[in-house]
Amino acid sequence: MNLIVQKFGGSSVANAERVRNVAGIVTETYKKGNNVVVVVSAQGDTTDDLIAKAHEINPNPSPREMDVLLTAGEQMSMALLAMEIERLGFPVKTLTGWQAGFLTDSTHGNARIRRINNERLDNELGKHNIVIVAGFQGMNRYDDLTTLGRGGSDTSAVAIAASLHADLCQIYTDVDGVYTADPRLVKNAHKMDAITYDEMLELATLGAGVLHNRSVEMAKKYNVNLEVLSSLTRNPGTIVKEVVRVEKMLIRGVAKDNNVARISIIGVPDTPGIAFKIFSHLAAKKVNVDIILQSIGRENKKDISFTVARENQELAVAIMEDLRQTLGAQKVICDDNISKVSIVGAGMQSNPGVASKMFEALAEENINIQMISTSEIKISVLVAQEESEKALNAIHDAFDL
Repeated sequence: MNLIVQKFGGSSVANAERVRNVAGIVTETYKKGNNVVVVVSAQGDTTDDLIAKAHEINPNPSPREMDVLLTAGEQMSMALLAMEIERLGFPVKTLTGWQAGFLTDSTHGNARIRRINNERLDNELGKHNIVIVAGFQGMNRYDDLTTLGRGGSDTSAVAIAASLHADLCQIYTDVDGVYTADPRLVKNAHKMDAITYDEMLELATLGAGVLHNRSVEMAKKYNVNLEVLSSLTRNPGTIVKEVVRVEKMLIRGVAKDNNVARISIIGVPDTPGIAFKIFSHLAAKKVNVDIILQSIGRENKKDISFTVARENQELAVAIMEDLRQTLGAQKVICDDNISKVSIVGAGMQSNPGVASKMFEALAEENINIQMISTSEIKISVLVAQEESEKALNAIHDAFDL
């Protein structure tokens, strides 16, 4: 008997009709003789609505109480889905994150899973129940509710699959797989049958919203068989796995991320230890830095630029302004009218000329590159935000994806 973990996102359970559709998928899987664990997200815009309700009461609520509030969204979804499965005549049991054994650290709003106590899950599966778990949540060592942050339900599902050694973890969403680019922005984007963990991790990190990067990291670490597919079409999806045979396929996908701000500190003294001072202050405030560029420098001065997520923009600027006089820098500049456009593909490791082809595609469209970052399987560039969609299409066409 196989064990299958199925995760359904907010759009998949957004209303009564969608909940009934999901119940059909789950019960069909169960009828085939499989054990089934289901992980659900909050319906539609429920999480945003709960955040808005909180801010009506208190503009600055404590992270602990926000977690208490936000866990309610997933609990609503799991109860409604269970009611429909019950109506169809199947045995079902719902479990909150803590009931399912999710033990996390104490970082409210962005907790990390420490371990899962499988006892309750094993017990319910042993009774041949369909088990529905509220995603995105757990409990810390003080018995306080915690939430796992963005993409937390994906992470919950993969964690359960890893902990129970599931045969397959299916991530159901509103798209029918992983595409070479966002099909809403690139008309000739097409769905991939398979992609490697590393390629999927890069795409997820670089703005492809299909899977959250934390869930892909965990799937790779524990070798979880992962499939991304649509709850609406019921067509085969995209398999995410360790090795994918790619015949002459240099590039697997193109991604765009608008959640970027570039900060430049101008006229920094060209002396040892300056970069350490800048980035250690950012690290101390838990500001994650992505692309970094340092000029060669003239007249014993240099400029240092770096990118952060927009939600960290104000904090990063404030840290740099505090440092400016201490460092003897001239000024701090911030630009959030930019996008990061990236190509990803394991094939580029052994093929020269990939970067050149990407830059040529942008040059032909007269798109200026502001910063460049590379790794073994990705190249990212910063461009003006108004040119990002044109850049995405130009690169996609250049590599004939």
